[in-house]
Amino acid sequence: MTLAAGRPYLAIPGPSVMPDAVLQAMHRAAPNIYEGDIITMVQGMVPDLQRVAMTRGKVAFYIANGHGAWEAALANIAGPGDRVLVCVTGRFGHGWAEMAEGLGIIADKIDFGTTAGIDPARLEDTLRADTAHSYKAVLFSHVDTATSLLNDPRPIRAAMNAADHPALLMADCIASMACEEFHMDDWGVDVAVTASQKGLMVPPGLSFIFVSPKAEEARAAMPRVSRYWDWRGRIDPERFYQFFGGTAPTHHLFGLRAALDMLHDEGMAQVWQRHVTLARAIWAACDAWAAGGTLRLNVTDQRLRSHAVTALGVGGRNGSALREWVSGNAGVTLGIGLGMESPEDPKGEGFFRIGHMGHLNAHMVLGMLGTLEAGMQAIGVQRGAGALSAAAAVIAEG
Repeated sequence: MTLAAGRPYLAIPGPSVMPDAVLQAMHRAAPNIYEGDIITMVQGMVPDLQRVAMTRGKVAFYIANGHGAWEAALANIAGPGDRVLVCVTGRFGHGWAEMAEGLGIIADKIDFGTTAGIDPARLEDTLRADTAHSYKAVLFSHVDTATSLLNDPRPIRAAMNAADHPALLMADCIASMACEEFHMDDWGVDVAVTASQKGLMVPPGLSFIFVSPKAEEARAAMPRVSRYWDWRGRIDPERFYQFFGGTAPTHHLFGLRAALDMLHDEGMAQVWQRHVTLARAIWAACDAWAAGGTLRLNVTDQRLRSHAVTALGVGGRNGSALREWVSGNAGVTLGIGLGMESPEDPKGEGFFRIGHMGHLNAHMVLGMLGTLEAGMQAIGVQRGAGALSAAAAVIAEG
């Protein structure tokens, strides 16, 4: 017998749960894309997006997923033969480096592993050794969605300043924007990339690049950028179509307008704190399970954990078995493990991920944790007691 009938819950790290207000905003006839309300609506979304990233920098819209934003950001600041330095803390750091290599850019990587964050001292040493200042940019993931590591931009910027290196600081905020506290200008980030399907609560298909004045100068020094990826027309459009390099993604924009209204009605500080509290509830449950069993969180230091996604393992191939059980029997979809293969677990089947980003509240988290408890009991995962009580205590404290 299955108990999965009813509304499913997508507890993966993107696409995230879409609010009814977003879905309803998208359920309408196509508008005139040449004049009228949509033009005013998009112009009004620019400052609202800037408020999400805490920046006065300009915003470029792309009809693309996060990988498209990666490529667009790189294409505007570096060309074939140029160098970038990539700080890798999981699969998505490798992915951005691979995107650079596909453009003919030389991507040197510092791999910090999958369980520890970026070491600023090691980064500083690497930048000091670059006496010719050949690196155009330092790239990092604010949150690596595979490992659930959270990398604070501030010590990275401090290391760059200490090395007196002129490179741009470029942040992948795809899994963190509108989930994790982020102050682009105050923290010294020059380029931030994100996408619509996670903290912004809109279907996949829109991505955004936030551009500092220093990044604008880097683009001005480029001999050429492909017309579609060039952010100049997008950040300073003379005509509406230039926002998108062509036809506007109308229904995504209607959904985005509703999502931005929800974020700012709640307030960004409250949005960030909500993610912190709900993440702590999940960690409390996981700690209780781990105390008497095989479950372990990938990131042991709470200061380095994302508040938007949690990567964890339960041993053997129990991660895959648990995902299958909760999906088939309870209507909850968990994320697959990514980049967590080892000699003991060559397919990474012992791992899974919990997405807790965007449109999320206490009862959704408690329901998901209760379902995990049922799944572990059903498939015979050894675990400690008191997990749900521990999570409830965190939520009760607020």
